[in-house]
Amino acid sequence: MPTEPAEIELSEHELREIAGYAAECARRVLSIFEQSLPADTRPRDAIDAARTFSAGGRRTAALRQGGWAAFKAAGEAASPAAADAARAASHAAGAAYLHPRASAHQVKHILGAAAHAARAEELAAGGDPRVAADTLEWARRLAPPAVAAVLGRLPAAPPGGGRVGEFIRHLDAALRA
Repeated sequence: MPTEPAEIELSEHELREIAGYAAECARRVLSIFEQSLPADTRPRDAIDAARTFSAGGRRTAALRQGGWAAFKAAGEAASPAAADAARAASHAAGAAYLHPRASAHQVKHILGAAAHAARAEELAAGGDPRVAADTLEWARRLAPPAVAAVLGRLPAAPPGGGRVGEFIRHLDAALRA
């Protein structure tokens, strides 16, 4: 019989730092989405809501809805790069809802915004992997101590997920080193 993953410690301070980190990663590529759909504010709204939470705001239904709205915007984006930029924003808002479960899936919630940002920049640069590598290195350096601390309580990032999954695993390994 399968068992539920064990719970990990996860303080509100750590949750806020992780959400702030994810918001900064998503903000880095917001212009890629906005060049595609300049009147669509859903990704910007999701990032702003994550930043508000990271600065001490409450986790509200609007924050969760903002994440889902940014995810929907990704499906309407005019290019794959813009779609990944919107997904980064969606992950930023979703980071505020990280669960205290010792599940490899939670790693995606912590690093998803950074990985989608790297993919958005790679695609915007015509698929240049050096651009993604630079973004991932920037994200590694940007990560506050809470990101590495919480990752250290979780299993390693899971397999799969295509190029974004590859970026998550790369960044996960770098932050655990």
